[in-house]
Amino acid sequence: MSIFIIAEVGINHNGDMTIAKKLIDVAKEAGADAVKFQKRTIDLVYTKEELDAKRESPWGTTNREQKMGLEFGKKEYDEIDRYCKEKGIEWFASPWDIESHRFLLGYNMKHNKVASALLTDMELLTAIAKEKKHTFISTGMSTMEEIEAAVDVFKKHGCSYELMHCNSTYPMTNDDEANLRVIETLKKHFGCNVGYSGHEVGLAVSYGAAALGISSLERHITINRAMYGSDQPASVEPAGFRMLVGVVRQIERAMGDGVKKVYPSEVPIRKKLRKK
Repeated sequence: MSIFIIAEVGINHNGDMTIAKKLIDVAKEAGADAVKFQKRTIDLVYTKEELDAKRESPWGTTNREQKMGLEFGKKEYDEIDRYCKEKGIEWFASPWDIESHRFLLGYNMKHNKVASALLTDMELLTAIAKEKKHTFISTGMSTMEEIEAAVDVFKKHGCSYELMHCNSTYPMTNDDEANLRVIETLKKHFGCNVGYSGHEVGLAVSYGAAALGISSLERHITINRAMYGSDQPASVEPAGFRMLVGVVRQIERAMGDGVKKVYPSEVPIRKKLRKK
């Protein structure tokens, strides 16, 4: 089974459809399987106090202005849907609230995604599971008990899923906290496929995850890590993302089937070197 590679745009488009399309192009040209966005209903996800707080951004001086500046609506998602179909790449989005989930029902997406922040939102998980679309469930900042409760929702509603190991430290994860061995722990405990959603700088940790037999890999992508945005510093720029996809595919081929054998290419060497 090939690793399903997700190029996470998230909110790295900075509210600009031109940037969003460039990132879709990056994902397609690199060979990703899908591109992913995030959808929020601002007044449901954040409190009035949070939204009224002061925050300098390209869109104004409050949190509300910043959040609204980053948020795409129906017009933009209609264009994302059209453009991805034109480019021949799948897209989907992680809803951060029930209204956003209902909004996304208007598009014929093959997959759903539960963000780590929403893993304990049982109302949202139930709504997603009832769709019965294969769902990627990120497990950052979660206990095993919390993951078990989330998994129970998907089992109850007969919805296929896979977990994604994740460390949710922002703006970036330290390598010594990536704890990739949790991938095996989750596989053994839940008996399901496990992917990896990375927020670290660089590509080495993702390569390590690929060698551990993950079923999916998600990394944030950006045009330039120096751009405005909290996710930009731990995102992968176009050249790096192309390298990531290429090396992951190489690792997949190199892992093989685990069966010890003598390859035909070894036979003449064997005859030459094993004279006795």
